[in-house]
Amino acid sequence: MSRQNAAPRDGIDRRRAQWAAELPDLDTRAMAIIGRMRWITVNLRPPIEAIFRKHGLDSGEFDVLATLRRSGPPYRLRPTELYRWLMISSGGLTARLGRLERSGFIRRLPDPDDARSTLVELTLSGKAVVELAFREDMALENAVLEALDPGEIAILESILRKLVITRETAAQESPGAADAPPCG
Repeated sequence: MSRQNAAPRDGIDRRRAQWAAELPDLDTRAMAIIGRMRWITVNLRPPIEAIFRKHGLDSGEFDVLATLRRSGPPYRLRPTELYRWLMISSGGLTARLGRLERSGFIRRLPDPDDARSTLVELTLSGKAVVELAFREDMALENAVLEALDPGEIAILESILRKLVITRETAAQESPGAADAPPCG
């Protein structure tokens, strides 16, 4: 087959070829998939984080606001619900909440059902900022997917969902084995 007819090669293909020469018995198909997923994630993080910074947020603060926003009206959760969704420590959440409260994006209220607890509520300005940031983030991510046709997108989504479900199941069976990254 001539080089003209061959599929374009990327950096992952070149790395696999090097490993094939050095360790010909090793199956590197996982690198073809996982390596590309990692490359895409690493290369998309800076422009996504730039969107959040433009709105006065870091990615952790965005995650808190997005979790509150997608929870639906009244956009209010207990801190324990938040840190379970975000998969962070309660101390890490406390620092984020302090910054978001000082920015006016959230407020902490007494929990009417539990005098020892508080509720974290999204303010109108927090709702506005997270919606703007999320819309810009989705525009960027959708622009990346324009390289694929709708059928390819559906297949890729289905395959990745299957991988995530497999890893989530492994994490439930063995906590700490597979934590999913936060996503808007």
